Amino acid sequence: GGVFKKAAYIILGLSEEGIKDVLGIYIGQNESAKFWLSVLNNIKGRGVKDIFIICSDALSGIKESIEAAYPKATWQRCIVHQVRNTLKHVSYKDRKAYAKDLKKIYHAKDEESAYRNMLEVKKKWEVYYPGSMNSWEQNWSSIVPIFNYSPEVRKIIYTTNAIESLNASLRRLNRGRAIFNGDTSLLKALYLATQKISQKWTYPLRGWGSIVAELTIMAGYPLN
Repeated sequence: GGVFKKAAYIILGLSEEGIKDVLGIYIGQNESAKFWLSVLNNIKGRGVKDIFIICSDALSGIKESIEAAYPKATWQRCIVHQVRNTLKHVSYKDRKAYAKDLKKIYHAKDEESAYRNMLEVKKKWEVYYPGSMNSWEQNWSSIVPIFNYSPEVRKIIYTTNAIESLNASLRRLNRGRAIFNGDTSLLKALYLATQKISQKWTYPLRGWGSIVAELTIMAGYPLN
């Protein structure tokens, strides 16, 4: 007899041909290691034998779940979310300058340069916003995987913008339908909207041939 808010968690992947594909939509459970492990085990049970790189926000329990379900996988923390989390407590007048300095970290040519730039950014802004750079140091191991790859590969693994774009399309197609009579009806609506959206996913990512070749070398085994 009540109205409750629930979340829809979406797993988006790339096929062997470089075409986006939604692997699963999961409704309503709280984020936890147990939840994410059940999601990853579900995907594994449906035939996904291995995952090379997983990019996500700092979801509760995701790191531990990846290590359990796909121990060979690399977790790349979404840089866009990392930047947003840093700037959310920064005064509006300083955000543009702070964001410009943060770019020096994730646009660096390699991990060594990125770490040096990170320390310089911390030294500059720590005076005004104490602790604002702590998460960069604490999560450095999940921030730096992108520096092993070329700029072309970095573009597809450093952010979850592809999922955010999908989420925006799902909201647009379900505009005016904020209330559903249960999880099943919500899941059906999202599924049908996803089917409509994915009809446009007919072409591989630009430069996919060279990208998959690089990923194959880094993985050490064929990705198909």
